Amino acid sequence: MTAEQTEISRGARAAGRARSSARRVTVPVILYGVLAVLILLPVALVVISAFSTSTPRPGNIDLFNLTLKNFATLLGPGVRGAAVNSLIVGVGSSLLALAVGAFLAFVAARTNAPARRFLYFVGLVPMFLPSYVGALAWSLLAGPNAGLLNILARDLGVPAIADIFNITGLVFVLGIYYAPYAFLLIHSSLSLMNPDLEEAARVHGSSPRTVLRKITFPLSLPAILGAAILIFTLTVENFPVAQIIGNAGRVDTLPTYIYRLMNAAPARGNEAAAVAIALVVIVLIVTAIQRRIVSKRTYTTVSGKGLRLTPVNLGWFRIPSLVIGCVYFVLSTVLPMLALLFVTIHESPYVNTVLGAFSSDALGFGAFIEALSNDVVLRATVNSIVVAIAAALIGTFLSFIVSYLVNRTTLPGRNGLGYISMLPLAVPSIVLGLGLLWTWLMLPLPVYGTLLVLIIAFIAAQMPQGYQGASSSILQIHRDLEDSAVMHGASRMRAIWKVTVPLLRVPLTSTFLLLLMLSMRELTVPLFLFTTDTRLISIVIFDDFENGILQRSAATSLLYCVVIFVLAYVARRFGADPRNTR
Repeated sequence: MTAEQTEISRGARAAGRARSSARRVTVPVILYGVLAVLILLPVALVVISAFSTSTPRPGNIDLFNLTLKNFATLLGPGVRGAAVNSLIVGVGSSLLALAVGAFLAFVAARTNAPARRFLYFVGLVPMFLPSYVGALAWSLLAGPNAGLLNILARDLGVPAIADIFNITGLVFVLGIYYAPYAFLLIHSSLSLMNPDLEEAARVHGSSPRTVLRKITFPLSLPAILGAAILIFTLTVENFPVAQIIGNAGRVDTLPTYIYRLMNAAPARGNEAAAVAIALVVIVLIVTAIQRRIVSKRTYTTVSGKGLRLTPVNLGWFRIPSLVIGCVYFVLSTVLPMLALLFVTIHESPYVNTVLGAFSSDALGFGAFIEALSNDVVLRATVNSIVVAIAAALIGTFLSFIVSYLVNRTTLPGRNGLGYISMLPLAVPSIVLGLGLLWTWLMLPLPVYGTLLVLIIAFIAAQMPQGYQGASSSILQIHRDLEDSAVMHGASRMRAIWKVTVPLLRVPLTSTFLLLLMLSMRELTVPLFLFTTDTRLISIVIFDDFENGILQRSAATSLLYCVVIFVLAYVARRFGADPRNTR
């Protein structure tokens, strides 16, 4: 080889290294830009607005006239009352959900109770009934004046028996619909527990009750605390249930207070941002406390041995445990669905008698058919399907790219991509929705008022679930399979497409179906982003109830539940893990 050829070869190698180095920097930069617009900018705008005198708008972000006056709202009686109510609701509903979920998990996973498969189903099925649909159904069931249970009591000649429109009713509804989160986490912990410690305690003379108190339940503490923090976070930030139940009972929480500030005339966006920061701080403090408690002890009990857990003999309590599960099933699923169906097929939204309706011609499917053939409902259904499919597809693709870079490469700054992807877990949905509103009003892109802004919002809100799903799948595939393809001459991109992606077909399909289901359920994030032409089916249900269009709201809720159950079945069929739900 001549000196000239050698120099050309060196130059080619140097150019190749330069291109490779440029790609190593370019790819993370692009992803940081995408995640910054999706997640960081909305959160930053909420923080900036809390310290500004005006809310972000096209061509203007006020970074110079900073003030603390917006935080004076936090000292007012309205915010103080809403904060106290939020804490009561969060703690109360978490305790109720933990009690129900932990009981069902223990009975289904570790005892000799009858019909344990049915009890597992009972613990899981309310997760696929959106909590605000459950709140709507319970408002129809237990309203103090026109609730179906109270009307039925009047038919039977007894006094009214229920009033859901108070803080106790709010705790009850949130507790029963978030119990499945506790059930799944605690059931998994109890099922995977190594039995050696329990057997050792029994050999040394401990009674079954002592084993449970000293061994089983303490080892489940991480799952119990994790479920408690998750439920507390979700219930404190829950807007629709608090609005449906609390508004009628004049019970404000921080999310409903933020909503009222944004819907005031004129809108009080800066004060809403200050309250939103207070809500985020509460969530972060509680999460930090939970991590501190768990980090002090070691809870590892799963080994490589086969697990044969000895069932706990409930004795005389076997049948009562099944009865308790059935009562929960009736309260969380059967009664709400029957209430929605009854209101839908009743000839009038105003019910004077429950028993009399069955002995007259008051029932029929005319209103049901009319409601479901309504142009508003049909358009909202199409919008929901389009937005959900698009958000799930793009979200799965973006999550896979970010997860691959974090877990499979040595690119600079890759870990930061993972942290940003998980950030929406710490930001309440109503806060993220507020920030997304200001982001897409400010950016010079014609996105606001279209379905595209809803797709973007869902991708941002569900990035943690997508990232977790993709990461857990990638970590299960050994990188040697992909590297061997590269060693045999394939480019890295070709190796990913031909080796890694086919191996991840099922888990990535599961992630897609999970994001699809979450998009269909979502109400709070698009609350500030929809317009008349871009309403989703969840928004139609909420708006119809707020405006007193009860029959259409009930009929749409039934349709909604059918779609959610189908998606849940498909997701489970393909292996989606509902424990990743937000």
